[in-house]
Amino acid sequence: MNLEIHSSAMSEMTNVTKDSFYFILTGVPGYEASHIWISIPFCCLYTISILGNTTILTAIRTEPALHQPMYLFLSMLAFTDLGLTLTTLPTVMQLFCFNMPEISFEACFAQFFFLHAFSFMESSVLLAMSFDRYVAICRPLHYASILTNKVIGRIGLAIICRCVLAVLPSLFLLKRLPFCRSHHLSHSYCLHQDMIRLVCADIRVNSWYGFVLVLLIIVMDPLLIVLSYALILKNILGTATWTERLRALNNCLSHILAVLVLYVPMIGVSMTHRFAKHASPLVHVIMANIYLLAPPVMNPIIYSAKTKQIRQGLTRFLSRTKMR
Repeated sequence: MNLEIHSSAMSEMTNVTKDSFYFILTGVPGYEASHIWISIPFCCLYTISILGNTTILTAIRTEPALHQPMYLFLSMLAFTDLGLTLTTLPTVMQLFCFNMPEISFEACFAQFFFLHAFSFMESSVLLAMSFDRYVAICRPLHYASILTNKVIGRIGLAIICRCVLAVLPSLFLLKRLPFCRSHHLSHSYCLHQDMIRLVCADIRVNSWYGFVLVLLIIVMDPLLIVLSYALILKNILGTATWTERLRALNNCLSHILAVLVLYVPMIGVSMTHRFAKHASPLVHVIMANIYLLAPPVMNPIIYSAKTKQIRQGLTRFLSRTKMR
């Protein structure tokens, strides 16, 4: 009899979860009265990210001189950064500008899926770009024959499939569980590690899957990038003159900076969660927002400042726009 009552209660709780459950997002703890002012820098960063990545995408698409492997990979990075920006923008703005912290169950899961998919995609694209730099420096005579448009298209499709298929199981594993604790999330957007804290059921399968996912993407991608640069360095040090070495390193500088912009905040967030659990919530909020906003904002600036061809392409594109 008790078992039947317990089963009925669990079924009813699951139905409530699916039909009327909502999450409550968190802005900057202790500064709720200043949210409207805090929204100003967020608006500026989102505007920079959207304009910067959109401009790079348009310039690469319309400028034939930029239809080369390096810039096609850059367009993938800009598309990923734009997707990451547009995924978090709705909840961040509704929270800080309109003081609306509630988000529905389905909307939160949708944001969780796209947020993690685009985050993994960012890492995957940077890995593909490191392969591009390896081929360009270590196999320059075969560069055009190895990285054809067909091969680049396949790499792009593989990246999308990899990231979507990686996130989907965690989405379904989490969605089947009952949420019966506090509705409050720790950030202004929905993260898997944040949502899973609210589950009142066995989460060992979810935890193990998340651990495997971290190993296969968050750990493996940087290691492969480091390996590619180790091979590049070995090749560069075997060249004849310092001028050639500096030229080769300069060709990699934009990509190296993009890698640092992604992984340094990522490591910072992990270290904060691991070793500063009792730190002020403000620290965790700032680190989490830096992690998500730094790559979309900084990557267009880095590539526009460090890549002459991108600057020229942007100048020609803007000139044509003004003439119209």
